[in-house]
Amino acid sequence: MADIEGLVSVIGETQHYFKLQASKQVDTALTLRNWLFGYYIAEYELNGADRAEYGSKLFKEITTRLERQGFKQIRERHLYVCKDFYQAYPNILRTVTAKSYLIGFQENEILRSLTAKLIGITKSNIENSQLQEITIFQSLTGKLLTDNDKLVNHLSFTHIIELLKADTTLKRSFYEVEAIKNCWSVRELQRAMNSMLFERTGLSTNKQAVLEKQSHQERLQPEDVFRNPFILEFLGLKEESEYSETDLEQAIIHHLQTFLLEMGKGFCFEARQKRITFDNKHYHIDLVFYHRVLRCHVLIDLKLGEFSPADAGQMNMYLNYYTENETLEGDNPPIGIILCASQNKNLVRYATTGLSQKVFVNKYMLSLPQETELKRIIEEEQLKKVNQSIQ
Repeated sequence: MADIEGLVSVIGETQHYFKLQASKQVDTALTLRNWLFGYYIAEYELNGADRAEYGSKLFKEITTRLERQGFKQIRERHLYVCKDFYQAYPNILRTVTAKSYLIGFQENEILRSLTAKLIGITKSNIENSQLQEITIFQSLTGKLLTDNDKLVNHLSFTHIIELLKADTTLKRSFYEVEAIKNCWSVRELQRAMNSMLFERTGLSTNKQAVLEKQSHQERLQPEDVFRNPFILEFLGLKEESEYSETDLEQAIIHHLQTFLLEMGKGFCFEARQKRITFDNKHYHIDLVFYHRVLRCHVLIDLKLGEFSPADAGQMNMYLNYYTENETLEGDNPPIGIILCASQNKNLVRYATTGLSQKVFVNKYMLSLPQETELKRIIEEEQLKKVNQSIQ
């Protein structure tokens, strides 16, 4: 080492790295342990000679007997979750990671005989309906489902507990892929599920249209990408008139990573308060992004209150400027999003129809609404898409 600072730095980095690796090892071991718990219970319920004796009291009997042996940390509720985990992911033990952990099991005759059967687990264990959903998901995303090695190595069992709350295999798979790809914490995963991110992406509401576009190699449209409404509760702003558009913009910048996740896939931050000038008069575009999939700039104008027709005209001006001065060869025309607290749908339609550029008027919400309210909003968006396709 050149000096003491370099020595201290490399020791600190090494400590951080191996501490992180140790933590991952613990998470992986716990995940595999819990899966095996679920497997053992499911096998017993099918083949146990005395299973009828305990019936619905089986889990309580297990925890009582374990407690007598000194295993007080394993609770009844936890065993139910372990069984659900095994049933949701029956192929976990076929992973390279799991097999490496099972080497030590070969020294124990009972454990060796129990786990030997697992090598024969195949997709036949999964119900046909689940396989159909998985096929749809693979077609929609254009890639295979996250393999179980990634699941075991990248997500903790606390993540898995949240994933098991999804009511369909398709929905669970969506959140699984997003959590791994975006390195979500458990809290970020909970937020995504609570705000019904799956439904708002349109993945579950417009399967056939997206599938047809992909099969014919058609280019995705902005309508296939943008969500509505945007849920911005992570900004921590109260729904009051005290904050300004500057406060809203500043809060978004401070929470840019979460905001990008909320916006959807492919958004790259480019600028804030982008200035454009006409005859010494300055205008400022609140936020500018570039979308990798759509291959175009996305301009965002933030509005505290209700949408006004003047907002559409101003955004159209911004887009015309960007088309002429900022669009490069290979880029598609820019898109504008006016993000407002409320909107009159008929007013929006009349104000944006016929514009030379594509302008969206989307609503933002500063707090998570009740699930019934969010479902109503999603249903309205579905109906709007259907009406647009008919027209």
